Amino acid sequence: MVNSSDPKQNYLLASLPDAQWKRWLTDLEPVELPLGHVLYEAGGTMQYVYFPTTAIVSLLYVMENGASGEIAVVGSEGLVGVSLFMGGGSTPSRAVVQSAGNGFRLKADLMKDEFDKGGPVLRLLLRYTQALITQMSQTAVCNRHHSLDQQLCRWLLMSLDRLQGNELVMTQELIANMLGVRREGVTEGALKLQKAGLISYSRGRISVLDRPGLEKRTCECYEVVKAEYERLLPRQFAA
Repeated sequence: MVNSSDPKQNYLLASLPDAQWKRWLTDLEPVELPLGHVLYEAGGTMQYVYFPTTAIVSLLYVMENGASGEIAVVGSEGLVGVSLFMGGGSTPSRAVVQSAGNGFRLKADLMKDEFDKGGPVLRLLLRYTQALITQMSQTAVCNRHHSLDQQLCRWLLMSLDRLQGNELVMTQELIANMLGVRREGVTEGALKLQKAGLISYSRGRISVLDRPGLEKRTCECYEVVKAEYERLLPRQFAA
């Protein structure tokens, strides 16, 4: 079982040097992250950065007509709120909890002060930001050039890398919103994967039965993003 009350279940927090870790420890606040909870809206001022431990957060770009599409996912490997220390203070994306769980948050001014000090924390956060930008860029290319079937496999694998276990609690409507496609397309794609024996889907629960099969079926985008995270933030991803 994962101890979600341990901040070091988050890779970035676990990677902090001792001096910074001791400074942050008393300021990290544990938070529950329920499914569908919005951490920030597009254009809003951020009060906190969030470090998920057992939850997954989707970063969504929302159009004027309300349509949305996922541009990145964040789990125990990272943080939500890079705009705070990159100088913007706000972002055109929305952050929504995709998979319920727990995490920790840190006040915005504390994060900015730490970043401005430079040193190992700045370098760690910049490496994470580069990995996140790679994920965003590859997601845009994938959504333009690859089939829904490949996108769905990529999305499932990236979500699994950020969870303990092989099960996701996710409705087809939410998946459709994440991928920016019609719900019927997700239904068809999920049925194909189920018939192939790769997943089991029932009442909003997706169980992955054959991960190697999903990896063979997805496009190269998954491996590109995974390799960049492992290069910049060396760690053991879920296998």
